[in-house]
Amino acid sequence: MSGSEDRTMVIERIIAAPLATVWAAWTDPQALPKWWGPDGFSCRTTRIDLRDGGEWVFDMIGPDGTVYPNHHRGIRHRPMTQIDYALLWGENGPKHADASARFEDLGGRTKVTLSMIFVTVEEYETAKGFGAVELGLQTLGKLAAHIGAA
Repeated sequence: MSGSEDRTMVIERIIAAPLATVWAAWTDPQALPKWWGPDGFSCRTTRIDLRDGGEWVFDMIGPDGTVYPNHHRGIRHRPMTQIDYALLWGENGPKHADASARFEDLGGRTKVTLSMIFVTVEEYETAKGFGAVELGLQTLGKLAAHIGAA
């Protein structure tokens, strides 16, 4: 990660649920769109294939109706440990970050760590400026609520 520290965002939460439950919510194409995104946001999925090598093309829809096109491409799994993917601005759009979700078994609880390495320092600063850390924590809160661990 040398040289990327100034454009890396890390968000963590411990969820009071077993690792297998958290992993299942993250890799189930029916479940993920139900909880993904910050408070007040919803997802409209165009295509979803969460298997290794898959992708997810979707719109995040804000509370005010604003549509934010997204594409998670090149999903790579290390089962029960980590999911990596590229974040694109809309379907096959420009990449704005390499992202990962890491899962750590804490004996009945699960530590989830989201990491995003933005393409540029400017993109990192923009994301930080609009509250991406807080929004990411809200997303993990919605995951916890979805699996009954909030």
